[in-house]
Amino acid sequence: MELKQLRKKSADELGSHLLDLQKEQFSLRMQKATGQLNKTHEARRVRREIARVNTLLGQAQAGQAAQSKNKQGRAS
Repeated sequence: MELKQLRKKSADELGSHLLDLQKEQFSLRMQKATGQLNKTHEARRVRREIARVNTLLGQAQAGQAAQSKNKQGRAS
């Protein structure tokens, strides 16, 4: 999935997408271990997409923390 499409998703949607990717990664690891993995590039693609989703989730959390910090600063 492209980064533009990922940025449009909410945090909950990203979380469920991350769970799906982790399941896919596990499946690919099992295929590799049993010698059934034909498309070896898929493991790399999934690993990178997991990193993208984690980055977006971290950015969203940092943005929320900054917003709440600004609100607290204004209230004082």
